[in-house]
Amino acid sequence: MNKSFFTTLIFVIFSLVLLCPSVYANPDNLKLGFVTAATENDPYNITSKKFAELIEEYSQGKFKVDIFPSGQLGNERDMIKNLTMGTMDLGVITNAPVGSFINAFMVLDLPFMFADREVAHKVLDGEAGKMLLSKLEKMNIKGLAFSEGGYRHMINNVRPIMTPEDTEDIKFRVMKTPIYIGLFKSLGSNAVPLPWGEVFTAVQQKVVDGLEIPIPVIYSNKFYEVTKYLSLTGHTYSPLIIMCSKKRWNSFTEEEQGLIARAAQEAADYERDALKGIISNFLEKLEGKGMEINEVPDKKPFQDAVKPMYKDFEDKIGKDVLETVLEARSNVR
Repeated sequence: MNKSFFTTLIFVIFSLVLLCPSVYANPDNLKLGFVTAATENDPYNITSKKFAELIEEYSQGKFKVDIFPSGQLGNERDMIKNLTMGTMDLGVITNAPVGSFINAFMVLDLPFMFADREVAHKVLDGEAGKMLLSKLEKMNIKGLAFSEGGYRHMINNVRPIMTPEDTEDIKFRVMKTPIYIGLFKSLGSNAVPLPWGEVFTAVQQKVVDGLEIPIPVIYSNKFYEVTKYLSLTGHTYSPLIIMCSKKRWNSFTEEEQGLIARAAQEAADYERDALKGIISNFLEKLEGKGMEINEVPDKKPFQDAVKPMYKDFEDKIGKDVLETVLEARSNVR
């Protein structure tokens, strides 16, 4: 090897190192928010951490994602507005508050919409889910993927819930959306809309008797400290929506958009798989913390009580949207 060739080789290697996209002295920071606590097994946190990790990996360090948990960027309605205005870049948001801005999303919160999580995943990852995500464009938000909050169950301090009649006169905190308010009114209980940040204190101070909530969120946010009964009603499947501000999305190159969309779907898949493995463990832990847990052997009375809601909300959701989701559900094999 002559000296000239060796010098040229060193120059080329040095140039490649300098140009390598994995080395960025000043990465582009992306701001990602969610409302729950940043605990190890929280669905929002699992989704957000994996999403951030994959963005940073796939961009080879060009982007750095700063995560803001526990409502640091506001409640979910605030964060949706922030995404619309472009004052935050990314969010992992519960489906229900989205439905208060875009009525079509209320279809996913209709009680007993999905018989099991596998059906939900196939519908949400298919054309029906893509149709819903596209509707976020009108708010200058890019919908990327559906992660999972899980099935929602009832917790309270009055009594175990076995029948719809057991909910009577119990004050349940609900999200401030017509679907959730309507659901509990259909069951004969008192629906009290409250933002998430006020809920723990409201239960603690007996402003409300309980709430409805996914199992992992019960544990990760320590609701076992302030509620006694957990009834496995499974009345609603709660998706989480991974979103990007359209203002920020439009600033990405086509390649960057592709890697961020890929990271979102892979984060959703990862979180769903992780959640499957931890729910039964959570139930054991909640029992260990003193919660009384009961199955609901016959859900048909609940289903019958809320069945009129499908017709009642058809016009508000959009008949075409409701039919699209119901058809997609029926086609799942």
